[in-house]
Amino acid sequence: MVIFQRTIETRIVGSLFKNRMISILGPRQSGKTTLTKKLIKKYGEHGKHYDCQLAEIRKHFIVGEPDKLLPLTIGKKIVVFDEAQTIQDIGSILKAFHDTYPGVQIIATGSSSFDLANKINEPMTGRIFEFILLPLSLLEINISKPITPDDLSRFMLYGTYPAVVAENSLDIKKTILKNIATQYLYKDVFTFEAIKNPQIFEDLVKLLALQIGSLVSLNELATHLGVSRSVIRRYLRLLEQAFIIKIVHSFSNNLRTELKKAFKVFFLDVGVRNALIDIDSPMDTRRDKGAIFENFFVTEKMKKGILEIFPPEIMFWRTRAGIEVDVIEKKGPKIFAYECKWQDKITVPSSFQTAYPEAHFECINTGNIVSHFVKK
Repeated sequence: MVIFQRTIETRIVGSLFKNRMISILGPRQSGKTTLTKKLIKKYGEHGKHYDCQLAEIRKHFIVGEPDKLLPLTIGKKIVVFDEAQTIQDIGSILKAFHDTYPGVQIIATGSSSFDLANKINEPMTGRIFEFILLPLSLLEINISKPITPDDLSRFMLYGTYPAVVAENSLDIKKTILKNIATQYLYKDVFTFEAIKNPQIFEDLVKLLALQIGSLVSLNELATHLGVSRSVIRRYLRLLEQAFIIKIVHSFSNNLRTELKKAFKVFFLDVGVRNALIDIDSPMDTRRDKGAIFENFFVTEKMKKGILEIFPPEIMFWRTRAGIEVDVIEKKGPKIFAYECKWQDKITVPSSFQTAYPEAHFECINTGNIVSHFVKK
């Protein structure tokens, strides 16, 4: 079994035993269990990992009775509660335990921010450090083995979930990815939220998969699916909180020619997106390869950003005339602009250069994307 070195690990280790609990959020199968087991391994019998989906573990979590958790924590220095979002009122319970028994380092993991984050972070302000764990980044993969052009094509087709990357057989890769895209993708949403029509929800995801890299219209989605704009907004919010998609907004300094309220939707893993649309066509022959490449670049920027205390804003720029810059990365006052092209090179649009002469511009293609993220 391949164990990948996760770049977020150093930050998490540095945050242990600071009188704060730690939450690690991210999509199912992104490696949270593997990472937390590695984190506590060096503590031996003083570290323990619990699966909160098991009834024998869940029975210890009772609101207003922190003592009920003592059988799981007594004699331990560090304890992991995995899939903690499955526990009713998990935030109130852990807050009471932390305040009553502050000596134990608690790590809580969750595969959905809408349940774990809302139920933990709201009642635990000032008591928790939050980290995000996404599928593998190019940097993390490259640590194990230098990335070749063929590897890059596979990552853009099958995505970078750890189990998918580690598997050599293409058939098993597809099987793992199918299970992620069908069995795990909506599990938290359907479990914790009242979805009146699951088919419409799933149809929306497929429509979004067809539109990566393009402007998204709430009106068009609502009309196509026969629901209201408010329903579409709610579903988009749930999909983002469940780590399935990322909504990227337009960048503007309020120039009259710029789009100000437009947005795009990208998938946090292109393999999941392709599994919903077409997982068999080779990258070189696909009509959507440009959109996939742009999606891949955006998610790599996100993975790099979560390592920073203040992640940069990821946006795009577009004028009313349709002139566009694919990706804008804003770090404080600094602006970095990127055009994503499969193999071509392109110069910065003159209208953007005129509006933002201080911006750094770079064209990203399949020949330089790895070196962009894996710098020597």
